[in-house]
Amino acid sequence: MSNRELTPFSYEVLALVGRGGASAYEVRQMAHRGRIFAWAGESQYYTEPKRLAGLGYLEPRTERGKTRPRVVYTLTQKGLDALAAWARTPARFPSIRHEALVRLLAADLVGEEAVREGLAALRADLDAVEAGFAEGLRGLERLPHRRKYLELGARLGQGWLELNRRWLDEVERELTSAP
Repeated sequence: MSNRELTPFSYEVLALVGRGGASAYEVRQMAHRGRIFAWAGESQYYTEPKRLAGLGYLEPRTERGKTRPRVVYTLTQKGLDALAAWARTPARFPSIRHEALVRLLAADLVGEEAVREGLAALRADLDAVEAGFAEGLRGLERLPHRRKYLELGARLGQGWLELNRRWLDEVERELTSAP
């Protein structure tokens, strides 16, 4: 049974809040550390926890922060029940938003040289994303109850990065060769 109040992004936020709780800033940091798992714009990581709290899926509490008070969210029983019900629904193959692929699809319109030029920075970006995964894995000792799951997720991300590197190698070879 689907819950019309909740979107895939809602479930991401609930899962990232986890049992220990997190502020909206911390949720955003976790999602963006591995970047390929970040589904939404930055501001949504601040608005969605508030929305979920208003619906009763998260409980907000104010804590002292470094410079000002901060709101930390924890899962309510309703939020945990929603996650448990959603986890049992059939998973589907994910859609892929891949800007580099769209650029490649435009090569006959804009020229292969323009596409090669646009893709040139992708390797450094892949390295930066991989560094984010490594940074996240270094902090796993703080989350021993989630270690196995975070490592499995990181392996998916690392495999996706490797696949993108191989694809980029192939694209560069093909766009460099003479017709």
